Amino acid sequence: MGHREDLLEGAKRCLLEKGFLRTTARDIVKESGTNLASIGYHYGSKDALLVQAYVSLIEGVGDSFDPGWGAGGGATAPPGSLERFQEVWASIIRSVPASRGIWLLSFELILQGDRLPEVRKLLAAAQEEGRSGIVPMFNGVPEEELDKETVDTEGRFYQTLLNGLMVQWLFDPATATDAAQLTEGLRRVIEGTANG
Repeated sequence: MGHREDLLEGAKRCLLEKGFLRTTARDIVKESGTNLASIGYHYGSKDALLVQAYVSLIEGVGDSFDPGWGAGGGATAPPGSLERFQEVWASIIRSVPASRGIWLLSFELILQGDRLPEVRKLLAAAQEEGRSGIVPMFNGVPEEELDKETVDTEGRFYQTLLNGLMVQWLFDPATATDAAQLTEGLRRVIEGTANG
């Protein structure tokens, strides 16, 4: 690997060990075996490097969500169905133990965002990618074929559910909502709307 990749991998390890606010440029250099100047040369700043490392970590977690990629053996229910909804959420929930550190880091960034305005700006752009990345698991439409309205509605809906679900699973896994409960709740909301 070159310095750019070494820095990125070192930054990922630092984020998982120390979090965003406590990671220093010197920590990254020590972990990556590079030098301070290489951070500025390859990424512009320590914060830009840490954001890129965080996005890379989150992308890896997102890849583990899809039932087609994970240990769940692939989605079997038709796209857009309640059964598919439940399969995808079950797969996401299965990924929580392995990705717990990354989710804790996510919430650190959410809670400390006011202290890091430049980082917040960079991460806001990454949220759009997250919204477009989650939708295909549910509706089966390839990401590159999604229109903006779908990403802005369905993507925001799934992202909101994801964030709320992760809060529950990080706080108290024993009482957190499971995929079947989430699906039954949605079914009841849909039926209530249709009957109302």
